[in-house]
Amino acid sequence: MRDFGLTHVGLSLGLILALLAGCEQKGTAEKAGQKIDKAVEDTGKELKKAGEKVGETLEEAGKKVKDASK
Repeated sequence: MRDFGLTHVGLSLGLILALLAGCEQKGTAEKAGQKIDKAVEDTGKELKKAGEKVGETLEEAGKKVKDASK
């Protein structure tokens, strides 16, 4: 009977260790989520740059219109 109890303890510890090791590894969904997060972040940065360029271009155009109206 005692061996049976030790077997359960050993199996339980093995299962717990396997589950903990599995939690450490990144799954396919988590990797995909990280790629999506990076893509969204990169897109946001590019949109910000584009918005700044548009703003600069509009300012220049406004100055030219103002100068032309003098």
